[in-house]
Amino acid sequence: MRLVTSPAEIQERALEYRARGLTVGLVPTMGWFHEGHLSLMRLAAKKADRVIVSLFVNPIQFGPNEDLDSYPYDLERDRRLAEETGVDILFAPEKQVMYPDGFSSSVTVSGLSSRLCGSSRPGHFDGVTTVVAKLFHLTVPHLAVFGEKDFQQLAVIRKMVDDLDFPVEILGHPIVREESGLAMSSRNTYLKSSEMPAALSLSEGIREAVKCVNGPGAESIDARQVKDLVRAIITAHRECEIDYVEVVDRSSLENCTEITENSLLVLAVKINNRIRLIDNSILKGS
Repeated sequence: MRLVTSPAEIQERALEYRARGLTVGLVPTMGWFHEGHLSLMRLAAKKADRVIVSLFVNPIQFGPNEDLDSYPYDLERDRRLAEETGVDILFAPEKQVMYPDGFSSSVTVSGLSSRLCGSSRPGHFDGVTTVVAKLFHLTVPHLAVFGEKDFQQLAVIRKMVDDLDFPVEILGHPIVREESGLAMSSRNTYLKSSEMPAALSLSEGIREAVKCVNGPGAESIDARQVKDLVRAIITAHRECEIDYVEVVDRSSLENCTEITENSLLVLAVKINNRIRLIDNSILKGS
């Protein structure tokens, strides 16, 4: 596996792959790899001849009071894990080469990016779409793989690709969970053992919601009742502060009142005002 830090070099190597008739798969990440990331890399390897993984803690998607300075980072650890997973190139640029002095461009996807995480993290999705657009130009991939844990991010990127005619196939990978049920996240490393019960209330809420809408009497259950159930489970833990608990249509991300096959339960919760966790699940048939 080759480690590349130069934007010019990564573009040169990606174009060389394409000139040889090879398909290129991209997995954008911010590092501190876990099994969730590695599963994205394995999916890319199944679908493409060559896999490029980007490792870049993107400063423009963090708000002023968020965890940019403390975000976990260990290049050598991640380099080893990527190599063991069969990645061809790890692209790990420095902030200054991605955003040199005078950089002033951005990509905005209106509508989908304005609610849920976009409401509580103003500017976050502009940072995401800007860096992903730049990565697409640099790595010229045939396909790119993203995790479904960040479901709104996936929807926003798909919309950007459609609107701007990027010739990139976007693949989503199902959420990968710890044995406990906790959705895998680099931010899980912040959790203290005493905070785990609170963190697990998200997946517990999802389990109970799914049970509720698929069990006896489910035809009488609406979205409000599901949200009330989940909120009660989460707020039973004093460490938890709910950002949102919503039931939305998985295509439009608009709020649902009725539970249908397309209804998605989405959650964002802060633990002790330090760790922001997100999770989601389709409700019907899960």
